[in-house]
Amino acid sequence: MKRKKEKRNYAILAILIIFLNIAIISIVPFIFKQEKKVETFKVYYKNVTSNATKVFIPLLAVDENGNGKIVKLYVEAKKGRGNILVNIENIFFWIDTQESIRTAKEVAEKILNRKINDTDLIYEIESEAKVVGGPSAGAAIAIATIAAITNKTLNPYVAITGTIDENGNIGEVGGIIEKAKAAKEFGIKILLVPKGQSIYYITEQKKECKKFEYLEYCIIRNELKKVEVEKEVGIKVYEVKDIREAMKYFFENV
Repeated sequence: MKRKKEKRNYAILAILIIFLNIAIISIVPFIFKQEKKVETFKVYYKNVTSNATKVFIPLLAVDENGNGKIVKLYVEAKKGRGNILVNIENIFFWIDTQESIRTAKEVAEKILNRKINDTDLIYEIESEAKVVGGPSAGAAIAIATIAAITNKTLNPYVAITGTIDENGNIGEVGGIIEKAKAAKEFGIKILLVPKGQSIYYITEQKKECKKFEYLEYCIIRNELKKVEVEKEVGIKVYEVKDIREAMKYFFENV
């Protein structure tokens, strides 16, 4: 009787050990995966040293073939004399972007209500393809500049496209659908666009034909079709009128 009881206890213990091993095998990889993701996330989106802050933001552009592309922008703010340094691999992106960078600094000074004379700003732009649409990166450059200067973390799931003026107003851009698709593929969940550009209209031709005895008459009509970027691409889209409004999406809930 005693041996039977011992055998039963051993069997129960063996079953518990098996279930415990299964649980460990299932949970441990998930934990390490999550930790690895968080660590990569932190390093990729913000790097802080004693004298400098470096942030990352994706710029949305369109390549020479009309496809949406992600251009990587890194902005570093460090103690200095108010210099602006730029390292851009793609010369096609430089001509339009240099003005956006100067404007971004002006906007940052107005929003922060101070001159940035004690900080050097270093801009590094990486692109794998020839892209166009430098001015449309203005809003993103301004956001990243403010984040670097103020040592704030950007929400990595938010992206923005839009031109920028010296007052921080965000202007219209082209290629919204293409940029939205690139943003979604990159992992962006919220796309900020200029006012009035979350919806647009395209012209579609519709053909109507009628038969009359041995003849067929056809009429072609042009009709406007409403396209909502959010539904078309499957990404959350919000319209913003200026940088202050956009900052709420980038700096809150981070």
